[in-house]
Amino acid sequence: MKGETNHRGATRPHITLSSAEPGIRGLFRFRPETALPLNQLVDVLLCGESTLTRGERELIATYVSGLNQCRFCFFTHAAFAAARLPEGMSLVEQVRQDLDAAPVPAKLRALLRIAASVQQGGKQVTEDQVAQARAEGATDLEIHDTVLIAAAFCMFNRYVDGLATVASDDPVHYEERARLATGYVRVLADALAGG
Repeated sequence: MKGETNHRGATRPHITLSSAEPGIRGLFRFRPETALPLNQLVDVLLCGESTLTRGERELIATYVSGLNQCRFCFFTHAAFAAARLPEGMSLVEQVRQDLDAAPVPAKLRALLRIAASVQQGGKQVTEDQVAQARAEGATDLEIHDTVLIAAAFCMFNRYVDGLATVASDDPVHYEERARLATGYVRVLADALAGG
């Protein structure tokens, strides 16, 4: 896509990829044997069975990606969250701008605070934050998955930006893919099969 740059404004990543696909998609095509397990992890965390909705889990991934200033992951998962949250992109932007003022349930706010601490470093998560999440109704599984989503997206963000992949700054570019109902493993398989 024209106009794609990396976080430094360059039009090429640090390494020569086997496709011009943006962000992590080009990296997955470059090294498909690592793409499958990474997509399986994301599938379980964001699409698998959970008491947190897919929109809520996508919002956690989006929030962490925004804190890490990873354009590709932020725009991608913001679009996925917006497509799955009744309040759409408006809520995504409100959470990004001011979590404390955003109109999200108290449990989700507490989980997002934990995710933000993970983004700073795993040891930044406090007993008080976990106790607050539990007081708001979060289960141990929801706390676990929040920490793992946040940690995984720190890895994905660093993978994308560490190799200086390119991405569009136009949020509209990400909306069509966000409407896909299938999980990440199926999208990967379809993309790899399509050449």
